[in-house]
Amino acid sequence: MDLIRVGDKVIDKQKIYRAVDRLLEYRASGLSQQEVATQIGVDRAFVSKLESMGEVRRGKRIALIGFPIKNKDEIAQVASSLGVDLVILMTDAERWQYVREKSGEVLINELMRLMSAVKRFDVVIFIGSDMRLRLVEAILGSKVVGVEIGTSPITEDKYVDPELIRETISQLKVKDGHKIDQT
Repeated sequence: MDLIRVGDKVIDKQKIYRAVDRLLEYRASGLSQQEVATQIGVDRAFVSKLESMGEVRRGKRIALIGFPIKNKDEIAQVASSLGVDLVILMTDAERWQYVREKSGEVLINELMRLMSAVKRFDVVIFIGSDMRLRLVEAILGSKVVGVEIGTSPITEDKYVDPELIRETISQLKVKDGHKIDQT
């Protein structure tokens, strides 16, 4: 137990941490601030102020998906440093391994779940061949920002310029003419 004394009260810090974790899990699952406040036993303003204390950024929810990428770790690091919400990058070998390891039924179900999840993002940056890019645009529409890395079929990993990805993400994070705070 991690107890501290405040005046005549003895407070269990772990109990507070657990309550805050539960509050954030409820919010992340989609409950409103009022619903969470009722569940936790606090007022809605407390939930709002707690969220504001921990807020890193506002703005569009961004996903980055791409294959086959030679420098995928470097691109993932750029995306992570800029707060991209979902990053799925593969080399050519990884993408073929992903496909070969699964039965047709499992593969289709996973792809359907992924498409459903990706539709919830405001912007999807897709890195891939001309054909794959057209396919993703047909499925997701205008929310796709494409980075074409070659003509299909691409049979080897392609180097992607990290600065191009950094600039693309940064431009997407501009809201109403002002940079969104990322501190």
